[in-house]
Amino acid sequence: MSAQIIDGFEIARQERERVARETALLKEKGITPCLAVILVGENPASVSYVTGKEKALAEVGMKDKSIRLPESTTEQELLKIIDELNNDKSVHGILVQLPLPKHIDEEKVIMAISPEK
Repeated sequence: MSAQIIDGFEIARQERERVARETALLKEKGITPCLAVILVGENPASVSYVTGKEKALAEVGMKDKSIRLPESTTEQELLKIIDELNNDKSVHGILVQLPLPKHIDEEKVIMAISPEK
């Protein structure tokens, strides 16, 4: 049995092309896929990750609804935003960037996201 070298960059490029094609087909039907990305605080790694997601969404033609909140955001405020996004028919997915600040229960927040999103 021999090892096979996998080119991750090539696989990612192909996947982006596939998603862009599917996005274009949905747009032809009047549907623009939208991902809400929520970032609480200014963790440098999280900021970098979210910035990369915003760029990737633009590359494949999806709508980006980024919500950047201060570290002082309360758990209740965050849950209210998630509830609003759950009820927003123009939003098809919700991503909460982890880690969250210590005063926010990550599991409670993740469980608040509708499975439909």
